[in-house]
Parts: sequence; C-alpha cells; structure tokens
Amino acid sequence: MKKASVYKAKFSLMIRCFLFICIFIPAFCTAQTRGTVKVFKDARIDSLIAHRNGLKSVKGGGGKFSSQGYRIQIFSGANRKEAYNIQARFQAEYPGIRTYISYKTPDFKLHVGDFRTRLEAEKQVQDMKYRYTGLYITAAKINPPKAEIQ
Repeated sequence: MKKASVYKAKFSLMIRCFLFICIFIPAFCTAQTRGTVKVFKDARIDSLIAHRNGLKSVKGGGGKFSSQGYRIQIFSGANRKEAYNIQARFQAEYPGIRTYISYKTPDFKLHVGDFRTRLEAEKQVQDMKYRYTGLYITAAKINPPKAEIQ
C-alpha cells in the first residue's frame, strides 16, 4: 500500500511540473516581442477620402452638411405604374428637383426634394399645390446638394 501512495505522490509531482512547463514557461519566452506593422496602400485611397470629405462640407458655410431635412410626398398608392408616371410628369415640370420612389407594403410613395428647412419645403408646396393633390411634408434624411463646379 505504501508503494501506491508513493507512486501517487510522484505522479502528482510530475503533473505539477508538466503544468508549470506548459503554462508559465511560454510566458517568459523572448519570442513574444512586439513587432511593427507595415501598411501598403494605393495612393488613390487618400485622394478618395479627401474627395469624400470635400463633398460633405457645404460651400460658403464651411461646416459639415446636416443630413436631416424635409421632403414632400406627392403620391401614395398601390399602383406602381401610376407612381412612375407621376414621377416622370414631375421631373418634366421641375427638372432641378430630385425624386425618390419607395415601396413599403402595400404602397408606393413618391417623395420629392431635399429641403434643409421646413420653410423651404412649404414654399415649394405653395408652388405645387394646384398641380398635385394630397401634398404633405415629411421629415427625412436628405442627400447633399449637387456640387457646384467653378
């Protein structure tokens, strides 16, 4: 019986030594030094980032463009063809104003314009109220104005 307890003690000591070697020795190894990372990139990436930042800024104000604004909904209905017909008619009458068609079951909605303030949208509604019925202003994320080339 004494031999069994001696073997058990020796086995326990071997397990402890093995765990010490497996866990603590790698922590002290010098192979885990910090290295350097070299990034190779195309020079055009920087120019694209600069161009994108230039598009975000508003000319004259110098600040960043706010993406919150207003649009005017001029159509809401289940007929897709009618939505596209109204969009074509609107674009012929107002070529400088952008149009957006969205579909949310079961309706197609036609929104127009990218107005920064509600007052701008209301002025446009006053101009359009005799041509279109059921106009109303909705708050939405708007696109930046088209860049002016000088």
